[in-house]
Amino acid sequence: MTTTTQKPPIWFWVISVIALIWNAMGVLAYIGQAFLTEEAIAAMPPEQQEIYSIDFPAWYTAAFAIAVFAGFGACILLLLRKKLANIFFIVSFIAVIVQSIYTFFMSPISDKMSGFDTSMSISIPIIAILLIVFSNKGIAKGWLK
Repeated sequence: MTTTTQKPPIWFWVISVIALIWNAMGVLAYIGQAFLTEEAIAAMPPEQQEIYSIDFPAWYTAAFAIAVFAGFGACILLLLRKKLANIFFIVSFIAVIVQSIYTFFMSPISDKMSGFDTSMSISIPIIAILLIVFSNKGIAKGWLK
């Protein structure tokens, strides 16, 4: 049985590159948080110092890492036109949901978050869902093999 792939339109590539940049920012945020020094925290405003002084559980940090690295890998697979991107986006979304549950319902930081932090925390799962839908469309249209 042979499968044929269709050439994706230009907007597929534009969205894929934007998604890669979005997920690269997530990777940078994770790395920045993972390697944050005491001196860097001390230089922050008191509200941010309070957030970064919280001892996050290991499973939350693991979910953060899985979310950003799976999402970034999914974007690379998307640019390579591989169906496996869809699975990586789903894994990333599940990890994002785990993070969101902790952020909004279990952690002491939800009442300390700025408006920007809250809007980002809400937009991240929405974008994760949209990327799953986008990769599903790519599979259905034959753009991903």
